[in-house]
Amino acid sequence: MKKRSQPGRVARRRKRKLNTSVQSVTLCHQEQYVRLIRFLKQKGFTSTILQPAHFSDTGRGLQTLKTLKPGQRLISLPQTCLLTTAAVLSSYLGPFIKGWTPRPSPLLVLCVFLVLERHRSPLSEWFPYIDVLPTAYTCPVYFTDDVMNVLPVTVRGRALEQRASVQELHSSNKHFFRSLQPLVDESVEKVFTYEALRWAWCTVNTRSVFMSHSPSPFLSGQDVCALAPFLDLLNHRPDVQVSAHFNSATRCYEIHSVTGIDCYQQAFINYGCHDNQRLLLEYGFVTTNNPHSVVYVDTDSLCKVLQGDNGLEQKMGFLRENEFLSNLTISSEGPGWRLMTVVRVLSLTNTQQGQWKAVLLGQILCEERERWCTQTIRTLCVHALKDTDTALEKISQMLLQCEAPLTEQLGVVMALRQEERCILGKCLDSLITQNQVFFEH
Repeated sequence: MKKRSQPGRVARRRKRKLNTSVQSVTLCHQEQYVRLIRFLKQKGFTSTILQPAHFSDTGRGLQTLKTLKPGQRLISLPQTCLLTTAAVLSSYLGPFIKGWTPRPSPLLVLCVFLVLERHRSPLSEWFPYIDVLPTAYTCPVYFTDDVMNVLPVTVRGRALEQRASVQELHSSNKHFFRSLQPLVDESVEKVFTYEALRWAWCTVNTRSVFMSHSPSPFLSGQDVCALAPFLDLLNHRPDVQVSAHFNSATRCYEIHSVTGIDCYQQAFINYGCHDNQRLLLEYGFVTTNNPHSVVYVDTDSLCKVLQGDNGLEQKMGFLRENEFLSNLTISSEGPGWRLMTVVRVLSLTNTQQGQWKAVLLGQILCEERERWCTQTIRTLCVHALKDTDTALEKISQMLLQCEAPLTEQLGVVMALRQEERCILGKCLDSLITQNQVFFEH
């Protein structure tokens, strides 16, 4: 048998370049991570496959210390290491929760415990975990009004709702906070500020894992969250496949890699098939080249493009009654099915009402109407691109005048806008090609 020749100098250089394109620096010797691992080992954690590291492309994450084969377990975190409502109820805070009416939600209980433990640091039991948590987040609930104003319209509305819900959580539970005065050494109003609760809410919202719990007589609502120290250092990547669940047999939260990971590479998990707007809202970041990302089209933009149509109001009312005016999207490949269906209905006249319902059920129109629909989508893309470019220009100006943390907030919004500009550009290219096909026929 002929022996395979050794790779040449060019191949070695290429491989070396690929291996060094992302730089990493281990963090495992830093005091806060040494303290965290010691804390978890005392609670039964034994994993040595991963180590905390800083990566040049994603920031902090977890690095593999050996090659993982497909299906191999990435991490196993004992239940004793998880911060759950059961752990809170068995703590010093438990009696205050059990004696309070109305029953608090699991979310509120976890938030209150985090605020208290942060206040008690460095003497708190959970200080090793609190100490490695971010001190602030880039979720929209942290955004200033100026940053909110450069968000796309569709995500801005949801971001404002998110902010309002956290404000409501704080304002509606002030009596409960006051009942906790015996647990703090200063005025409870100074401990349970809106800023403190916002930090705790973002910690739970961005870092918790799904774990179903038995109903508690002391809590109201569904209890499905757990905070997982160390495990929550794993970053998200949309093309990664993992299996994650709580193993009732081992009493551990386990993650298995579906495809395997090379040694000394960053280990990723997948938070779900989320587009960038969802990632920004829920986790405070966006990913480049996200295959799930789309641009959302709001009804105001539709009405602006078709403002000369005298029957527009009636058709919009019909679409609203049939719940067709939400989740209207544009992807790199073209308009989503719901958006295209809506535009097809809007292409018809009031005298063609008999066809409206048929179009909702999937009926295709004549070639002339289909061409009109394609042109309308193209106009929507052009308007959206103009809005995106205006926002990016404004963000660039704001970045010249601001400091952190505003810089971080604007950076995330800029990344979102840039990804959406890329999607719109690709969609326009596909529509031009589609239009050319129409004319050829």
